[in-house]
Amino acid sequence: MQKKSRFSMISMLAENGSLVIEFVLAGLTDRPELQLPLFYVFLIIYIVTVVGNFGLITLIGLNPHLHTPMYYFLFNLSFIDLCYSSVFSPKMLMNFVCEKNTISYIGCMTQLFLFLFFVISECYMLTSMAYDRYMAICNPLLYKVTMSPQVCSGISFAAYGMGFAGASAHTGCMLRLTFCNANIINHYLCDILPLLQLSCTSTYVNEVVVLIVVGINITVPSLTILISYIFILASILNIKSTQGRSKAFSTCSSHIMAISLFFGSAAFMYLKYSSGSMEQGKISSVFYTNVGPMLNPLIYSLRNKDVKVALRKSMNRFQKRNIF
Repeated sequence: MQKKSRFSMISMLAENGSLVIEFVLAGLTDRPELQLPLFYVFLIIYIVTVVGNFGLITLIGLNPHLHTPMYYFLFNLSFIDLCYSSVFSPKMLMNFVCEKNTISYIGCMTQLFLFLFFVISECYMLTSMAYDRYMAICNPLLYKVTMSPQVCSGISFAAYGMGFAGASAHTGCMLRLTFCNANIINHYLCDILPLLQLSCTSTYVNEVVVLIVVGINITVPSLTILISYIFILASILNIKSTQGRSKAFSTCSSHIMAISLFFGSAAFMYLKYSSGSMEQGKISSVFYTNVGPMLNPLIYSLRNKDVKVALRKSMNRFQKRNIF
């Protein structure tokens, strides 16, 4: 009966033209004097993100000495960051130059799915990298056997699988909601919480799914990373030589920075949302959605000796080709 009444309500709304067929993205700010400066700022961020991540993908792909488990996961991380930022950045940039930035209902749900898929996949890819560092430092003699190409492929597919499962759960629940007259999303992308605020039907199931899925996707990676680094720290402290300790720690420093940036900015954003401040949550989400994917390739290239050597070799090969 409840299902029947819901369908009756939807058909009535459809007849009255009240069902939402497109959304309006409110954007980062409505202040006219900030639109053009912010457009150039975020255009530069997006260009740096694309060039940095695509450059790192190309560099790892072209240099055989970087075909190791650590760089295999880094390759996947850069691929995720490249796709992830491309899901919403073009629409975000349009918001600064267009008077009204609309997105269709299907387009919004597609953006939501892809955004969640890449975010959750990145979460588990960073977890995979923590496990890789644990095996490299705590079990160096078994490292090549344990982290074989088959195992690395299995771990990365599992990360994408978790991303797909989480995105499907959230998007599937969002598709069952009805959106009536209110169609202005108070954000620069289609995200879960701003969309739930617009629903004219019960969001109880969605809230339960958010609690379960987000709980799993925070608890599992956080515990895995924490346990991995407790063992890593214990192993590093057992190394007698200062040089050995420094070398072991340097292989983890870039990953620690990437984890801190991703989880720290995400936690800060959702704390702002949970406190009821949508505007502050929206602004703080910039660090999570835009700054993180831009800084990751810089963190791994500027602080990594192998990447610097590979870049130098690639530049030398390119120069020789131009000379001859």
